[in-house]
Amino acid sequence: MHDVVIVGGGQSGLAAARAAVERGLAPVILEAGPEPTGSWPRYYDSLTLFSPAGYSGRPGAPFPGDPERYPTRDEVAAHLRATAADLDVEIRTGTRVTEVTTEGGGGFLVRTDAGDTVPTAGLVAASGSFGNPHRPVLPGQRDFTGQVPHVADYRDPEPFAGQRVVVVGGGNSAMQVGYELAGVAEVTLATRKPLAFLEQRPGGRDLHHWLRTTGFDDLPPEWLARLVSTTLVLDTGEYRRAVDTGRLDRRPMFTAFDGDAVVWADGSREAVDTVLFATGYRPDLGYLEPLGAVVDGVPRHTGGISGTHPGLVFVGLEFQRSFASNTLRGVHRDAEYVTAALAAHVRGAARLIA
Repeated sequence: MHDVVIVGGGQSGLAAARAAVERGLAPVILEAGPEPTGSWPRYYDSLTLFSPAGYSGRPGAPFPGDPERYPTRDEVAAHLRATAADLDVEIRTGTRVTEVTTEGGGGFLVRTDAGDTVPTAGLVAASGSFGNPHRPVLPGQRDFTGQVPHVADYRDPEPFAGQRVVVVGGGNSAMQVGYELAGVAEVTLATRKPLAFLEQRPGGRDLHHWLRTTGFDDLPPEWLARLVSTTLVLDTGEYRRAVDTGRLDRRPMFTAFDGDAVVWADGSREAVDTVLFATGYRPDLGYLEPLGAVVDGVPRHTGGISGTHPGLVFVGLEFQRSFASNTLRGVHRDAEYVTAALAAHVRGAARLIA
């Protein structure tokens, strides 16, 4: 019986492992990928963090160089590799968790795709969401003759050169990818609401400085749900300028696919080569369904602590405890919070067994 099994070896799982060790626990990380870097190596090539280096490192190990710069995808992956190397914990890569059930004497049985069963007193679900991209299904989509990838499948603009592309979504990823594609293709951003730009560096300081100093980062999730009612695009000015000058087109969301075309809200029909969904992700927690710990894919929790199963906690959920919960700069605080509760549970279970 292990103290704790952590499902996922990305930024959330590694943060949970560090916090668990500091609580005197001996965690085992089960990571589906080939290395403990989570989804970072699979993001698109040009991705950079939306938060500066000075706000994005792990406790005691900041990103090197200028703290105001924005680290690249590969820098983040290297940072996570270094984090894993510094942890004195067991990490099993190439190990995908398929199902979790309860054990008769207490605790959990974690089953993997290799057929192994790993018993544990405590469980941290830190599997993120990259493995569960949200792919809407629209009228006529099945018969569309073009491509319909998700941004999770996108790497660089070269395969789309010369194409007519519609990017669905109005968030940071949609804008960043759409802007990049506009250099080689004719691109429209299709959104349900007008674009909402948020200045990246108000007053000469990055937005994250103000989020921290004003206390916005610490607002409870129920407040955030009211305040953050639209998807915001962080912008230094180049994205807004691209839209204003027509380099990047924006239109209301189309209503349907039609053969080789999309049907716009005004009823006009236009042939397109690719519709790229930048429609976000959902928690990748299918392995918890046998427990009844998730409903329609949504975990039942308060602040990351399961409301259905003592000993089960979550790390890396959007708005789990704060605005920064599922980010590099915020996940460590949540990990420390939930592992405090987890350590108490594991020790209590050990006393009962003894």
